[in-house]
Amino acid sequence: MLPPSRRDFVSLTLSECGSYTNVRQWRQQSCWRKWKQLSRLQRSLILFTLMLLLVCGISTYPTLIVHWRDGAVGGNGDVGKQPFVVDLKNEYRPFLPILPSEKKGRRGPPSLKNRLQSKSNVSGLLGDGNDGPDLKNVAKGSEGVNAVISWGGAVIEEEQGSDTDTKEKENQEVPSLLALADSRLEAVREAFRHAWKGYKDFAWGHDELKPISKSYGEWFGLGLTLIDALDTMWILGLKEEFAEARKWVAKELSFNKSVDVNLFESTIRILGGLLSTYHLTGDSVFLDKATDIGSRLMPAFKTPSKIPYSDVNIGKGTAHPPRWTSDSTVAEVTSIQMEFRELSRLTGDPQYQLAVMEVMEQIHKLDGKQDGLVPMFINTNNGQFTHQGIYTLGARADSYYEYLLKQWIQGGKKEKVLLEDYLQAVEGVKKNLLKKSVPLGLTFVGELSHGYFSAKMDHLVCFLPGTLALGAHHGLPADHMELAQQLMETCYQMYAQMETGLSPEIAHFNMHEGSKQDVDVKIADRHNLLRPETVESLFYLYRFTKDKKYQQWGWEILQNFNKYTRVSTGGYTSINNVRDPAYPSPRDKMESFFLGETLKYFYLLFSDDPSLMNLDKYVFNTEAHPLPVWPQTE
Repeated sequence: MLPPSRRDFVSLTLSECGSYTNVRQWRQQSCWRKWKQLSRLQRSLILFTLMLLLVCGISTYPTLIVHWRDGAVGGNGDVGKQPFVVDLKNEYRPFLPILPSEKKGRRGPPSLKNRLQSKSNVSGLLGDGNDGPDLKNVAKGSEGVNAVISWGGAVIEEEQGSDTDTKEKENQEVPSLLALADSRLEAVREAFRHAWKGYKDFAWGHDELKPISKSYGEWFGLGLTLIDALDTMWILGLKEEFAEARKWVAKELSFNKSVDVNLFESTIRILGGLLSTYHLTGDSVFLDKATDIGSRLMPAFKTPSKIPYSDVNIGKGTAHPPRWTSDSTVAEVTSIQMEFRELSRLTGDPQYQLAVMEVMEQIHKLDGKQDGLVPMFINTNNGQFTHQGIYTLGARADSYYEYLLKQWIQGGKKEKVLLEDYLQAVEGVKKNLLKKSVPLGLTFVGELSHGYFSAKMDHLVCFLPGTLALGAHHGLPADHMELAQQLMETCYQMYAQMETGLSPEIAHFNMHEGSKQDVDVKIADRHNLLRPETVESLFYLYRFTKDKKYQQWGWEILQNFNKYTRVSTGGYTSINNVRDPAYPSPRDKMESFFLGETLKYFYLLFSDDPSLMNLDKYVFNTEAHPLPVWPQTE
């Protein structure tokens, strides 16, 4: 072979056509003359055909790349159903290995029960969720030979396996499982960094990110997302992100401004977030800020009934109900107790705890309950329930039940009245609100309106499995755990039976014989706001049962969040239509609780370290901010 420097000087002699160069020039001139001889219509048709081929080639190229990448890193192989355009450019791929069964025609176990769409996920890694502690996957080879797939990805035919091979495989499973857990934890960290990038780039210091328009929205103007995410960053070990957020809190966060804030939302997100971060870090700057906002919220309790107003101007020191009513919602006035109680314990100032416990005492005595279930509204003037006869565990009432149990746990299990109200409410749910769907017989929690049952269940109700499991862990009846597991299956199916694999805001359950699908969704209820409740309950169920199917379900949900809500330039967006995978219709809003709750619970779900947020030492408020369980001596 000639050296490279000599190759340019080699010529080819053709006896009849002259030099190669002359032939090429002749062909170019001939082609150009033929092109000029074509009519304008003919040239247009040729150009159109070429453009069509070019477009097809461009559209096929990313698909081929994705297909190649899926085989390499274990991504979602359903390239035929790409999410909306803002997510297509940098579609996230999980850091998981693909087993041989998944690379070749998905020979592994069937996908999760009742999944209505064809999509590649990690269900093959964990079987059908009922494998038990050994988590072995059994696949059928293309030659019809049963094969055992180890976590390392090797396929061993049964005829070839020996006792030694089996022992070696079992010894390999433990580190492989650890690697799987680490990869899932890293996937959550990556998702947080991606969401944080969008917030930092386009909404820094503001309340909420609008990831598609690359802008921000204000609710209170207090950096809501940043404060809500503080303890999440600490728990996830994101030191750099935490340091820059801490700097903003210390230097920029001020509550001395004339702005109306919602008492409930600012308590659970801001006060709860600051108190939690103080306990995790010991940094007094967070306690100082918590005391500041806590004192500014106290005017809300200056009502004739001591039932707080819903809105407070933290700069003027005034409070008022909404413009259209003198009522507050029961959930809002009964889901601020944990935070104010803890503020009193830390500061030694009893005013905060006295104010919120007076609310609980009044509601404990009120008429209008049905078997421990409370109406949704309470009047701030006379302190009486309004709109009586309507009972739900969804919006406007949900966290009342959650905080009955969690206040009892927070206080060292000494406040028996709280426990009694909680136990009575659970029995009321069983008696009045529990039904089963058709065809799977899913246990769900409906609503009661003046004696009439409605098969409507908010996604918010999916806090209940976790709360029931938490109570059972702390010594409450064992049938609470049984009910928790039944409801957990239902909340998962609210995701699994949707075409995007994401739950709607509200579901209606079919109860008529002959129904083909358990979950039905009205057009107005098809949105998904990146809510945490199902992931929250998955965390509790996994922590207490160690059943790997709960991690599997959570992993599938995280993948679907990445597929349908992730915005390439940073952040995640709520969507309008969970039933349309082709265009889920982004809402251009990332709620602060996505960072404060959803991603935090994902991380805790995928962690196998029971000391990470020990549930005997911490209790989470309704915004997923951990507060300490009080010592028994207090």
